[in-house]
Amino acid sequence: MIALLSAFALAAAPVAVPHDEPVGLWQNPRATIRVRTAPCGTALCGAIVAAAPTADAGVTSLIGTELLRDYRQIGPDRWAGTVYVPDMGHSFSSRIVQLSPDTLQISGCLIGGFLCKSQIWKRV
Repeated sequence: MIALLSAFALAAAPVAVPHDEPVGLWQNPRATIRVRTAPCGTALCGAIVAAAPTADAGVTSLIGTELLRDYRQIGPDRWAGTVYVPDMGHSFSSRIVQLSPDTLQISGCLIGGFLCKSQIWKRV
């Protein structure tokens, strides 16, 4: 009986997300949006779960917008995918580099890796 209760307690306990991969809740540098990243199939995706009123920039609603799409691991602490920029209405080639367990550098590039912009995001 004790073994059964112990097994039930372990099954009901929340699962901790490893802090050595970019899964979790992240905030942009200006703290205007929060994005929850999670596995989506064999890739990594991220949707906006909170947005300050100043973040809307003419967009009807940012909550639920999939900002990070189809990121695949391309090396240690590195992923490549697509970032959607809501105020521009376009998606761009993107890379994520995990600088530390609680810090990401997210870059988006216009054409073939040229004209790139990066931001440092922090784990919330």
